[in-house]
Amino acid sequence: MKHLLNTLYVTSQNSWVHKDGEAASVVVGQEVKLRVPVHGLASIVCFGQVSVSPPLMELCNEQGVGICFLSEQGKFMARVEGPVSGNVLLRKEQYRRSDDLNASVAIAKMMVGAKICNSRSVLSRLLRDHPDRSCENIKLAIDRLDNLKDKVVKDQLSLDTVTLRNP
Repeated sequence: MKHLLNTLYVTSQNSWVHKDGEAASVVVGQEVKLRVPVHGLASIVCFGQVSVSPPLMELCNEQGVGICFLSEQGKFMARVEGPVSGNVLLRKEQYRRSDDLNASVAIAKMMVGAKICNSRSVLSRLLRDHPDRSCENIKLAIDRLDNLKDKVVKDQLSLDTVTLRNP
């Protein structure tokens, strides 16, 4: 099952967002306006006069949910995020590779090649799902994407030339 992570935007002024079991509950005045399970959230964004309870902050920390506080007009004020885990050796290797032109070209070629493959898949799915449509232009686009992918992946290109041009 695909796990979709959503963002909860709290825009009602003088709201109180607190922990209610494993959910975030938004209270305005004395009325509960919304209750959302925290495990389905990627972040909570609070605009203006919105308060968040420390127990909810703790739950969000455990679940990897960031909390962002903005002014009513959307100006950034603060962000609450739990400990960030990372691998310093991985980071160092990434920095080393970013300085290596050959490694940068290889990464760029893989990314562009993947984007081309995805675009080709979308067009192929369109042909499959809508056989009644006129498909000649779509078939030409798929062939062109195949040629571009081969060019990007197989040719010796510099970082500046890993771009798509009309053949």
